[in-house]
Amino acid sequence: MPFLIGRSASRARHLGRLALGPASLGLLLGAALVVWPTLALAERVFVSNEKDNTVSVIDGETLEVVETIKVGRRPRAMAFSSDGSELFVAVGDDEAIDMVDLESLKVVRTLSSGEDPEVIRVDPNRPYVYVSNEDDNIVSVLDYQQRRLVTEIPVGVEPEGVGISPDGKWLIATTETSNMAHIVDLETMEAVHHRLMGARPRHAEFTADGSEAWVSAEVGATVSIIDMQETFDVSHTIRFDVPGVPRETVQAVGVALTSDGRYGFVALGPSNRVAVIDQQSYEVLDYLLVGQRVWHLALNADESRLYTTNGVSGDVTVIDVGDLEAIRSIPVGRFPWGVVVEP
Repeated sequence: MPFLIGRSASRARHLGRLALGPASLGLLLGAALVVWPTLALAERVFVSNEKDNTVSVIDGETLEVVETIKVGRRPRAMAFSSDGSELFVAVGDDEAIDMVDLESLKVVRTLSSGEDPEVIRVDPNRPYVYVSNEDDNIVSVLDYQQRRLVTEIPVGVEPEGVGISPDGKWLIATTETSNMAHIVDLETMEAVHHRLMGARPRHAEFTADGSEAWVSAEVGATVSIIDMQETFDVSHTIRFDVPGVPRETVQAVGVALTSDGRYGFVALGPSNRVAVIDQQSYEVLDYLLVGQRVWHLALNADESRLYTTNGVSGDVTVIDVGDLEAIRSIPVGRFPWGVVVEP
């Protein structure tokens, strides 16, 4: 974290002014090797609390809430700026994007976003943030440096999820009422393909190589795999059926994919389960028990942990990806919705 690194740098300058013999220098280097892994592993997890109008900050080492950021009304999706200096928070009832400075952990700017912003994604190549405006049936494109509206992309009824390919060429917008995934060419800013999904599509997530997009359907309890290389059609559909759990509680929402192509994780809402999927065979390997009404997911930087937001139980479940088991429950604010981990 920045404040740890700054403190270490200051201490190093002080030590550099001391007269060190070979033995002392050896001890110092040894100590540095011990301290460095701790610094390298430090991470912060940000959780939006929809009914508290706050963002909880979790220390990735202690797995405890260390800070609470006051933001606008009804915070949901979040994303980091391209340079990693700010956290963007969609505050739906304020019709805005709050921009949080990651050093001070204060809202420093607010950008008008259009009606009812829900999901936001940042362009990997340009200072653009894409916003699903649920009540306007559009995706707004905002330049967050110049603080202006670039364009509006018409999509279907009640846009929800937004996903961007790793190369920044394609955007997928899901529309809940239309039951569609709209594939947008980000060079022309136009929707060029429209594909029918399961009932009430929610989240869109690209694989690390950009060859596929996984789209969850809340009511359909499915994930549709879209071929993003050739046909732009649905190539496979994964269906979820949790043993011993009422079918109507199995609602597919958030999706997270490991970059090595091994696992896919899908939050299954009121079933209180996370599905574990083999990315290559699309086989459901397991259902992991987490908190109540699991909604969204995020992997940490080295993908050793998966964090889930559990709205009804008001906590975050930490899953060990290597062992595929829940290791901790962290209380946060009321109705946690989104989660992102500092890169």
